[in-house]
Amino acid sequence: MHRTSRRNQRRAGGRAGAVALLLAGALALTACSASDDGSGTAPDLSSGKRQGQGATGGAPAPDAAAPGTGRSAAPGGEGAADTVRPKPEAPDYLSTFALDVDTASYGYARRTLGDGRLPSPGDVRPEEFVNSFRQGYERPKGPGFAVNVDGARIGPGKGADKAGGEGGGASDWSLLRVGLATEAAPTTAERPPAALTFVVDISGSMAETGRLDLVRTSLDILTDELRDDDSLALVTFSDEAETRLPMTRLRGNRNRIKDVVKELRPARSTNVGAGIALGYEESVEGHRKAATNRVVLLSDALANTGDTEAESILEKIDSARREYGITLFGVGVGSDYGDAFMERLTNKGDGNTTYVGDEEQARKVFVDQLPAHLEIRARDAKAQVAFDRKTVRQFRLIGYENRKVADEDFRDDGVDGGEVGPGHTVTALYAVRLREGASGTVATATVRWLDPASRTAREETGTVRTGALEGPLWGDATGDRLQVVAVAAYFADHLRGGDLPGAPDLGELASRASDLAETTEDSSVRKLATAIGQADRIAGGAGTGDGRGPEEGEIG
Repeated sequence: MHRTSRRNQRRAGGRAGAVALLLAGALALTACSASDDGSGTAPDLSSGKRQGQGATGGAPAPDAAAPGTGRSAAPGGEGAADTVRPKPEAPDYLSTFALDVDTASYGYARRTLGDGRLPSPGDVRPEEFVNSFRQGYERPKGPGFAVNVDGARIGPGKGADKAGGEGGGASDWSLLRVGLATEAAPTTAERPPAALTFVVDISGSMAETGRLDLVRTSLDILTDELRDDDSLALVTFSDEAETRLPMTRLRGNRNRIKDVVKELRPARSTNVGAGIALGYEESVEGHRKAATNRVVLLSDALANTGDTEAESILEKIDSARREYGITLFGVGVGSDYGDAFMERLTNKGDGNTTYVGDEEQARKVFVDQLPAHLEIRARDAKAQVAFDRKTVRQFRLIGYENRKVADEDFRDDGVDGGEVGPGHTVTALYAVRLREGASGTVATATVRWLDPASRTAREETGTVRTGALEGPLWGDATGDRLQVVAVAAYFADHLRGGDLPGAPDLGELASRASDLAETTEDSSVRKLATAIGQADRIAGGAGTGDGRGPEEGEIG
């Protein structure tokens, strides 16, 4: 007999109560007026933690012109320029954010474009576009991270008049890449055994052609891929949650597991909260020491029944998450997909998200990338980039709005960061405006994380100087992989209506992506070119997005 979510919730209530989640603040950015004297004087931080202090070192000051608009960047949208503006906050020259290896935003954007629609600007997260492509970074020889920092000069382009500030044409700007990499993922045979609890959405919305079918296909692929000493449990949810299969070893049970998967049929409402609560309970009951214990949510994330708030759902299973180290991996499906909801769930569940739109993508996730998705090599990982005020006048972090961390919380290991597995890379791109004639250090990038077993904090650092940013972005001497992520970042910025300096139009981006697909012989870059071409045709040259651009600041 299947166990229902009500019974399991009573059992769960006898366990340790949930503690409040530590939330990393997604805080507003600050800025100051530029000083061209190159003094390098540090800003006054004596006031302590600055309310509204951001992670990326620079939104426009409230009395500064928003890039490309000619209007004041006051809060409140249209007409807000006539309101009374608050006094600007203290200047900032640091950029701090939690690491993010999610790629769902890009995968869902490709699906949406393939359906003939532009993605909603709110669903476009540039860092997830950028992190969808291989980078070839140097990797460490053991646990931890290698830090790679490089860049190139942005040439004149469509965004040349929209860079902001006097003398702020695109030729004054460079693209800086911070690349973080963990050691290569082990083979399937080398990794620790896995104990995976799959929480499968069988709500009415999953009846759409290709949704539940794709989930069944994904689970069949995974059942064949897992080792004999791995274990698998299966929970389904619609208006309630049921355990279809308790934690079961793969050895001798593959056909039994496939029979259970084959029986999955769409039902009624979408009670994600009940499914996750029961999934974590099954994961705790089937917990294996020295194994990778993970809950995997397969859903369109269109919650409409029960608890529909990500934070409160995760609070219910917080004790299991902390005591047993069980992380949440989200796999999104469907043409209508609750991308933002899934991202919030996995961010708070110490995991990451991806999106699968077809069987090819399912094989990539559950076969090619399986070890990296299962293991955790770094917990609560954060990055902080310190810009040198003697050489840098302005900088913009491209994306990571949902992953900001207050600068002063960088070394507070109680503040949540991101979880990173083996073989993962994390890329952060900055548009950086150098001071005229500047020479010397541009930025120092530091990554800090906790060892998953010992919880010991570790750090690695990398530095970049002005000479590394002198070559033209689209020049032959600039690496193909840097150009690929530049195309991806500019594409995401177009889709959400941004105004990055030097932005090529969509036609030029599609052409560059096509050329890069040939030189890299990378099918994923070919698919990027296709997606950009689709966006260009759908937009019809009329522009996209809502006029929102990346946040910017100046260093005084």
